[in-house]
Amino acid sequence: MKWITVSRKMGTHGSDIAKGVASELGYRFYDTEAISQIAQELGVLENPPAEGGNAPPLFQQIFSQRPAVYLERLASTLYELARQGDAVFLGRGSHVLLRDFPCALHVWVTASLETRICTLLNQGWTRETAARAIKRSDDERSAVVKFAFGVDWQDPARYDLVLNMDKLSVPVAISTVLHMVRSPAISDASEEAVLSLGRLALARRAEAALLEAAVNQGCPTSLSVSVVAPGRVRLTGDVETTERRAGAEAIMKMVKGVDSIENAIRVVARRRTAA
Repeated sequence: MKWITVSRKMGTHGSDIAKGVASELGYRFYDTEAISQIAQELGVLENPPAEGGNAPPLFQQIFSQRPAVYLERLASTLYELARQGDAVFLGRGSHVLLRDFPCALHVWVTASLETRICTLLNQGWTRETAARAIKRSDDERSAVVKFAFGVDWQDPARYDLVLNMDKLSVPVAISTVLHMVRSPAISDASEEAVLSLGRLALARRAEAALLEAAVNQGCPTSLSVSVVAPGRVRLTGDVETTERRAGAEAIMKMVKGVDSIENAIRVVARRRTAA
């Protein structure tokens, strides 16, 4: 089992490269819309669809009223999809979320501004509109990745393979990715890696549930959740009442994949300040 993540700038044929690689390898392909749709089907993301039934842009979703909840659910979705087998992920922070897995190949597709503009001109754009759209896309993607994951989207050190499309054709780019993913440098996922994905997915779903409850109640939360065994979570932190302690456990019981709960939350009464 292997995973390929493809991050790209607008006007670089990054989507065509990702689709071509997935087709050649027989891997599942997950782009922005597919990830959002599957997340909805899994009941992981609850953001309302935009007009036409499509999910709203990632920028809009992340900078919504519940960015932390959304990000936890997005991570959980990606981990769940990776567990299902070989896959190519297009964007969605996949290069960050799967960074620590040796079985993942991370690809960055870039090009000069002029090459990118020419690509859009060939698609019927005007030069002015193309330049404006490219700048907006770059600014939004950089802001989203920085906000969501705290890293520089354009940092080449975060990728295993950088494709500069100034001199590469799409077929050559696809062939390059295929050559690398088939090399011994990219190993197949170990059993431990798959188990780790399961723990990560469950932990992020559980964290999202706690965060959403805190948002709904209009109060911050200091609670943490960890996965101590498959299906078993441990709650820690401090609350002021036994009702909140029981409430946190009740929330965990509704999280998909949670079979048992170790409630280590402490009830600590708030100290009253002298008048």
